[in-house]
Amino acid sequence: MPGANMKIDTNIKLPLAFIVYALIAFAAAQLIFLLHHDLLVAGQMRMPDIWMGAHFLLLGFALMVAMGAMYQLVPVAFLTPIWNQTFGFAQFYFTAIGITGFAILLGIKPDSAIYGGIIAVIGVMMFIIQMTITIFKQEKKNKMTLFVAGAIICLSLTIAAGFLLAWNIALGGIASHTKLVLSHIVLGVAGWFTLLIFGFSYKLVPMFSLSHGYSMKWAKASFFSYITGLIVLISSFWLENNTLQTIGWLLLLIGYGLFVLDIADILKKRFKKKLDKPFSFALFAIWIGFSIHVLAVIFRLLGIHDPIIWSWLIFLYIMGWIIFSILGYLYKIVPVLWWTYKYSDRVGKERVPLLKDMINEKLSLVLFSLFIIGVAGLAIGGIVHIEMAVFIFQSLLSLISLVYTISIIRVLFV
Repeated sequence: MPGANMKIDTNIKLPLAFIVYALIAFAAAQLIFLLHHDLLVAGQMRMPDIWMGAHFLLLGFALMVAMGAMYQLVPVAFLTPIWNQTFGFAQFYFTAIGITGFAILLGIKPDSAIYGGIIAVIGVMMFIIQMTITIFKQEKKNKMTLFVAGAIICLSLTIAAGFLLAWNIALGGIASHTKLVLSHIVLGVAGWFTLLIFGFSYKLVPMFSLSHGYSMKWAKASFFSYITGLIVLISSFWLENNTLQTIGWLLLLIGYGLFVLDIADILKKRFKKKLDKPFSFALFAIWIGFSIHVLAVIFRLLGIHDPIIWSWLIFLYIMGWIIFSILGYLYKIVPVLWWTYKYSDRVGKERVPLLKDMINEKLSLVLFSLFIIGVAGLAIGGIVHIEMAVFIFQSLLSLISLVYTISIIRVLFV
C-alpha cells in the first residue's frame, strides 16, 4: 500500500506545522536575496541583509523541515514513539517565533539579534531534549542511530556557536569572531545537515526505490571518517594550521565517498526501475555534494584561498546538496504523509485518490530543472560579477520557490 510504512501515531499537525512554516520561510529567503542581489554580486556574504536571508533559508527552511521530518520519520525508522507531542507543539512555537525574530533582527538591528536568538535557542534545545529522549528509548540501536545522534550533537554545538556569535555582535569579548563563524558554518552545514541527510537517506532511498538485499557496509566507516574530518577541520581553524585543514577536508571527502558507495549499492538492488522525478532530484543532490567535497580538496591542494570563490562554493554546497535534497524528499514525503493520514484507512471501502494523483510529476520536472538552472546561473553570475545575471537568476529562484511552496501546500487540500 502506498505510504503504509509512514503510518505512525504522531499527530500529523505536528510535522506539517514545521513544514508549512518552512515553505513560507523558503520563499521569503529567496525574496530577501533578490532585494539585495547587489550584495551577492559584490560577494558581500557577511552583510546583515544576507545574514537575514541565509538564516531564513537555513534555520527557517532547512532546520524547520528537518525538525518536522524527524517528528515523522524517527518513530518510523527507530520504531519508538515521540516522547511528548504536546511538548513538540510548544517547541514549534518557540522555535518559529525565535527564528523569525532572530533572522529579522539580524537584517535590521544585528546588535539586538541576541534576543530573538535566545528564544530560538530555547526552541532548538527543546527539540534536542525531545529527540534525545525519543532515541534513547529505542530498544535496538542501528547504523542510522549513529548519524542522527551525531547530527543532534552537531546541532547543539552549532546553536552554541551561533549564540556566541550573536553575543559577540551585541556585547563583544568572546573569542575570535572569524573562527567562531567558520566553526558555526562547518558544524551546521557539514555537521548537522549532512549527517542527518546521510542517516535518513539510508531509510528513504530504499523506501522510494523499493530496494532489498543491500548491505550498508560502509555506513560506520563513513560516519567515523566524516566526524573525524569535522573535528580536524574545526581544530585547524583554531590552531591556524593549513595542513590540518587539508587533512580535515580530505577526511570529509572520504566519509562522503563511502556514503555514496552505499547509496549506489542500494540503488543497484532496487526493484523500481523508473524512479520518480522528485526522488531522482534528491539523488542528483548527492552527486552535487560529492563534487563540492572534491572541489574543496582540490582547492586546498592548489592553494586557492580566494574568499569569494569559497563563499560561492559554500553557497553551492548549501543549495545544491542540502536544499536540493530537502526539496526532492519533501515533494515525495508530504503527499505520502497526507495520503496515509487521509486515505489509507479508507482503501477498499470507498473510492480514494491514488498517491500519484497527489503529485504533479510534470510540474516537478519543470521546477527541479529550473532550480538547477537558477542556482548554476546565480553562482556563475556572482563569481564573474555580472549584476544582470545575478538579478535574472535570483528572480528565477524567487519565482520557482513560490511555485514550489504553493504546489506542496496544494497537496493538503486534495
